Amino acid sequence: MSASRHLVDPELAPLLELFPTTLLSDASLAEARARKLEFPIDPEADAAVSMERHTIPGPGGEIAVYSLRPNAVSARLGCILHIHGGGYVMGSAETMAPLRKPLVQALGCAMVSVEYRLAPETAAPGAVEDCYAALAWLNDNPGVTGVDPARLGVMGESAGGGLAAALALFARDRAEYPLAFQHLIYPMLDDRTSVRPDPDPHAGEFIWPHHNNLFGWRALLGVEPGSEGVSPYAAPARAENLAGLPPTFISTGALDLFADEDVDYARRLVRAGVPTELHVYPGAFHAFDFVPTADVAFRARRDSRDALARALR
Repeated sequence: MSASRHLVDPELAPLLELFPTTLLSDASLAEARARKLEFPIDPEADAAVSMERHTIPGPGGEIAVYSLRPNAVSARLGCILHIHGGGYVMGSAETMAPLRKPLVQALGCAMVSVEYRLAPETAAPGAVEDCYAALAWLNDNPGVTGVDPARLGVMGESAGGGLAAALALFARDRAEYPLAFQHLIYPMLDDRTSVRPDPDPHAGEFIWPHHNNLFGWRALLGVEPGSEGVSPYAAPARAENLAGLPPTFISTGALDLFADEDVDYARRLVRAGVPTELHVYPGAFHAFDFVPTADVAFRARRDSRDALARALR
């Protein structure tokens, strides 16, 4: 019997039917990666925003990045460095970047999405190092990229949100390329959620359950989640000091497995003196904002877009 189905916003039910929860394993990972998800394309945004593929140098060889930019705009633009989700083991920038064209059109900004290396083939810190290579490329080549480095921030969803938070820590500590903001959508921040003795009985039942969370963290870390010595550049919630991070936006669903860790990270950011905006949406599970017609999803997308517009000024 479901422990939380009665708490789900009724307008989100179609997503549960479209994306039933599947359990990941070493044997099923290749099939999960190959599964093609169909998302509607906005024809107006598709025509108004161009996408180019670039290859840039990275720590493990060349990295692909996908650059989105409104057509016929020559001025330097504020830019979002986007990091896709997928539990650290799935997903691709090539697939997800085109879905961000409406956001780029609405904000009049640039966006660059990075094709970081996935686990378990590449363990931490390989993925965040790839993202840092993209950040360096954007800062070092403004004439090529057409972006304003002073208005450059990072955004990610799920594991991409975890990598965005890790990149913000990495950039702060290296002190080479400052970020204007970090924008974290239901970020995957804490490996210890996989092994906590008192899990939320109403969170994590749908889309991304405890089983998959444990699988993703094991793949990324190469050790058991909850082990001693896990780097904050892999699990940002492990960072002891959050001072000096850029202004932060965090959103999550109340039924998302990551709700507790996301709220706790926001609380710690506030206590560290970091300007922080937090949204928790009732009745919402992981990836709920992909439902185009649900009011709670509309509100989440609107809140996210409005926060990005403020951050990019």
